[in-house]
Amino acid sequence: MVDVSVITGAIADVLTVTNLLYILAGVTIGQLIGATPGLSIVMALAIAIPLTYVLDTLTALAFLISVNKGGTVGGAVPAILLRVPGTPESAATTLDGYPMAQKGQPIKAMKYGLYYSVFGDLSSDLILILVSAPLAIIALRMGPIEILALMTLALTVISALVGSSMVKGLTAAALGFLLASVGSDPGTGTPRFTFGIIELYDGISLTALSIGMLAMSEVMFSIIAARRDAAPMAALDIRAGSREDRTVTFRELMANKYVAIRAMLIGTAIGAIPGLGSTTAGFLSYSITKQMARDPGAFGTGDPRGIAASETANSAVVGANLIPLLTLGIPGNIAAALIVSAFLVHGLQPGPLLFENQAQLVYGMFFAMLIANFFNLAVGQVGMRFWAYIVSAPASIIYPGAVLFCMTGSYAAAGGFFGIYVMIATALLGYLMRSLGYSIVAFIVAFFLEPMLERSFVQTQLLIGSDYWLLLHHPIAIALWGMTLVTIFYLCFVKRPSAEGATYV
Repeated sequence: MVDVSVITGAIADVLTVTNLLYILAGVTIGQLIGATPGLSIVMALAIAIPLTYVLDTLTALAFLISVNKGGTVGGAVPAILLRVPGTPESAATTLDGYPMAQKGQPIKAMKYGLYYSVFGDLSSDLILILVSAPLAIIALRMGPIEILALMTLALTVISALVGSSMVKGLTAAALGFLLASVGSDPGTGTPRFTFGIIELYDGISLTALSIGMLAMSEVMFSIIAARRDAAPMAALDIRAGSREDRTVTFRELMANKYVAIRAMLIGTAIGAIPGLGSTTAGFLSYSITKQMARDPGAFGTGDPRGIAASETANSAVVGANLIPLLTLGIPGNIAAALIVSAFLVHGLQPGPLLFENQAQLVYGMFFAMLIANFFNLAVGQVGMRFWAYIVSAPASIIYPGAVLFCMTGSYAAAGGFFGIYVMIATALLGYLMRSLGYSIVAFIVAFFLEPMLERSFVQTQLLIGSDYWLLLHHPIAIALWGMTLVTIFYLCFVKRPSAEGATYV
């Protein structure tokens, strides 16, 4: 049971002018970035993390989470107006959002996306608040052997479920392990793979690496893609249509309540499983909704049920992907892995101990998430018409600005030009991996989990020595390793559905 003083203290911490302004700013920036073709919310998070160094821990986390929430909402704008998803999460929204806009209802389609997105996000946040503390209590009972088995299972699932090939996923994870091992050996303290470079003695900066792998490689990909396109699509006229075509009534929203509830449950379940992500949730929810409909032929023609299924599910992942992060220390997707950087910058290790040592901070973050949802709704209502004009912003302004922010963030993250060198090198690596179909999600998550997994491995060796029969006294670990073997066997012989439209595979 949580102490009442912790709850009241958390509410007081959040309800300050500074924190509320940062939540509002995060939501606004997220929607702006999400609505801008060529930029992505992951890019925004990677660049924003170094800017939070000087902030209070709760303020920094609230700001980054708000950026993530806003980006999911904003990504639906170009998906509806241009048939080009602003973020990978909104790829399924194009299937019915764009046809509805073509029928003279672009504002109505964007409002559907906004309302269902906020519903999905808010619902998953409430589920996160309810289940995270009990799961953390269970996780606290796990020792090094159980943690080692859990990390093995998590990496197997992530490597297997993202991307187009399990082999490529495992290869990407192995490469992430290799780069994460640069620095000091946790067992002996001796330097590894430093090649006499002093800056590498503390390892490679997660933030600089993330900016290079995610933000800069995305800029490179977008520039090349823009050069291939002969002419960009023109946005639809948002002023067209009658008043009825620009409004969504409560009755119209409630007509799809069962679709939205089912999509929320799907998105929450997908978000709680590391490695699947919002894009998978959106397409899976859309597919199930279409299959269960009495008139599946109506989908793809501008049916509100398609928008409800996609936007509710992909937004439900935003809160749910923090469940494995806060309870087990395993990031659920790329956005959660980047938020980990903010924890580490402020001297915190994500995992079940947070509830024991920093309960007020955790619940303060929960309340900030709830507030961000209502800010998301308000900013979306006010800024919807403005975001519609943002989608036509010229690439000559977007990409140079993104490069400048990447360089600034990398410089600040690593404390000098070495961070920029890391960014450039990892950007090239990220572009190469994406071109060849290797999973960047598996790489980033493996890079983050490697120190924890290696530390657990060293502790396990110290506990059992050479007597491996002692492992029989740890049935939970044996069960987790058994699940790992079953996962590998199952995915090697069963064709896995691909997440269409995913950018960060």
